[in-house]
Amino acid sequence: MNLYTAPDPKDVRRIDAEPVNARKNREPLYAARKKVFPKRAEGRFRRFKWIVMLITLGIYYLSPWIRWDRGPYAPDQAILIDLSTRRFFFFFIEIWPQEFYYVAGLLVMAGFGLFLVTSAVGRAWCGYACPQTVWVDLFLVVERAIEGDRNARMKLDAGAWTFEKIRKRLLKHAIWLIIGVATGGAWIFYFADAPTLVVSFVTGSAPAVAYATVATLAATTYVLGGLMREQVCTYMCPWPRIQGAMLDENSLVVTYNDWRGEQRSRHAKKAQALGQPVGDCVDCNACVAVCPMGIDIRDGQQMECITCALCIDACDGVMDKLGKPRGLIAYATLSEYAGNMSIATDGGMKPVQPAKVRNPDGSFVDGVRHFDWRIIFRPRILFYATVWSLIGIAMVVHLSMRGRLELNVVHDRNPQYVLESEGSIRNGYTLRVLNMVPAPRKIELKISGLEGATMRIPELGKAEARSFTIDAAPDVATTLKVFVTNRTGADVIDEFLFTVEDSEHADRATYRAAFNSPGAAR
Repeated sequence: MNLYTAPDPKDVRRIDAEPVNARKNREPLYAARKKVFPKRAEGRFRRFKWIVMLITLGIYYLSPWIRWDRGPYAPDQAILIDLSTRRFFFFFIEIWPQEFYYVAGLLVMAGFGLFLVTSAVGRAWCGYACPQTVWVDLFLVVERAIEGDRNARMKLDAGAWTFEKIRKRLLKHAIWLIIGVATGGAWIFYFADAPTLVVSFVTGSAPAVAYATVATLAATTYVLGGLMREQVCTYMCPWPRIQGAMLDENSLVVTYNDWRGEQRSRHAKKAQALGQPVGDCVDCNACVAVCPMGIDIRDGQQMECITCALCIDACDGVMDKLGKPRGLIAYATLSEYAGNMSIATDGGMKPVQPAKVRNPDGSFVDGVRHFDWRIIFRPRILFYATVWSLIGIAMVVHLSMRGRLELNVVHDRNPQYVLESEGSIRNGYTLRVLNMVPAPRKIELKISGLEGATMRIPELGKAEARSFTIDAAPDVATTLKVFVTNRTGADVIDEFLFTVEDSEHADRATYRAAFNSPGAAR
């Protein structure tokens, strides 16, 4: 007999759960890019961006060609990273490998400078001076010149592949590649004499690493600046994710002032006739059309916004046409925005009420806050500026006071000493006299202490003395073998000084060395 009884399905409670990862609900891991066709903007911020672009590109492309006379023993290129001699030349400044702390100081200054700028004016670096922004602007200039402005480019992109479309696309991409090659070419000129390298590069006799570097930089410039554009800022750059920790309520950011823009309407007069609240925004989308990142600033603060302020120019142009005050989109602080928003919404209790921030004549009420430049000079900004300035001053002072003569001494390890037949003791040393001036110099080498001791330099003959004059070659280390002989019969380790001095240049360097003897060795 079968005693098993099937359970009643009604006895099992149904859980309200959705299989979010079911096949029918899955989205592709990679979403195809939606192209952005930014419209050309006109206004004070766009003009400022043109100026920054011309200055930064001019510095990058032209700097390797600037000459600076350092005499016959040093290169005459003003800015040069000379890998063969491991030195960095910047006009009258010459940095040696052992002086890398100057480069570290510059990096620290760059970091604090970035903190300073971000805390004061948000992502101004991203919007104006970042290489990605500058080269994208340059590529857009080429694109507009060949394909036209926004509507023409959108129409061309959506149209069939005609001969005219192919011609324009080939021409555009060819110029982009030329810009990429020029970018890579300018970079390698910083590492060798530019006129000499350009001749060898064109004739095919340049080192293979030069061609590889140009090819790599040309490809990255073409891909990042021409093809990926805003995707680099959104997905590849870490700065948008870091900047949040550097901003505060008094940092300037590009802001849509919805306390005066809402409710937005395309038919303001009709809405006003019906007694509906109407803000200054006419929902024209001009701010969206000019945005190189393809975002709507009216959606609030967004990671993708690079604060280039082109939306401000576009909106200001619309406000001028409507006879309304500028600043619907503006650089503003979060504290200023929050205060004005509180007025417009009765402390957040109601939707935006335009009448709360306007007088009957259309002017703003007294409580509305506007940008005050004094808010920039707050403790946080002053701290960053002070640290940045102190590091810079310390580096300048150290640069002006640094010696250009160095001495390094290595005691012979085997043997530690030599006992002469007449009872004197001799120690051997290898001296490296570094002349950091691009000119030959007469250097006086002498010993101090260890009374009665003399030294002999085989390169200068068999004479013994407590001082010699040596010829130091320019911008190199002169190596000398020096034997110091002590005739006093000391049986302890004595210390004495090697001193090199150039009275003409007021340079002096010393090294404390040890003199070994048999008694000390026991």
